[in-house]
Amino acid sequence: MTSTQPQAIASRVNPTRTLPPLENGDRLRRPEFERRYHLMPDIKKAELIEGVVYMASPSPLRFRSHAEPHGDLIGWLWTYKIATPQVQMGIEPTVRLDLENELQPDGVLLISPENGGQSTIDAEGYIQGAPELVAEIAASSAAIDLGDKKRAYRRNGVKEYIIWQVFDEKIEWFQLEDGDYVSVLPDEQGIIRSQVFPGLWLDIPNLIQGNMQQVLTVLQQGISSPEHQAFVQPLGEDSAESSPDA
Repeated sequence: MTSTQPQAIASRVNPTRTLPPLENGDRLRRPEFERRYHLMPDIKKAELIEGVVYMASPSPLRFRSHAEPHGDLIGWLWTYKIATPQVQMGIEPTVRLDLENELQPDGVLLISPENGGQSTIDAEGYIQGAPELVAEIAASSAAIDLGDKKRAYRRNGVKEYIIWQVFDEKIEWFQLEDGDYVSVLPDEQGIIRSQVFPGLWLDIPNLIQGNMQQVLTVLQQGISSPEHQAFVQPLGEDSAESSPDA
């Protein structure tokens, strides 16, 4: 985060106030969390989850337990994004969910606001509200990702939540139904098909094994499906109607 707006607001309210540093376990509301975060540019990553501050460890990031699976997951999401014009994808964006939650998920997929998406990009450039899909790589953070973070995403209306538990070689896909998350089970081929993003198909076993060629082959089948074509068609029709040559 780079904006100085929250700091400026704090100075106007109380010019003599000195803010304490951000610490793991602090219990804060989002405005106070942001004010302290802005004053500590050396922090690699900090999240506010259910009113509690969680700061990333300064230790080196392991390749096989996080960096590589993160890259594979993002490659899968990005491939879908470039085939689906009304969809946006981001890596570790700041997501302002509510007063007690400001997170930086490993990946998000959202329907753009102009195409009816449920989140917006605010004046400072951050996501405001719940993306349609959130994905997390859970190595040492599995307890948080499956606990408080999952509750925050569910309560704020994230429609699909993917957690890749690297050490357990397990990927869980949750779908929001009647205000609660239910597990989406793969079919007999190990494939899960998104209900929110038609054509977003995931070959679970091959993603876990790092066989990205097969993962992208299955995704391409989803992108070529009638469901995906129907999903992207309305945007094309609107564009054609607004064209001067239409």
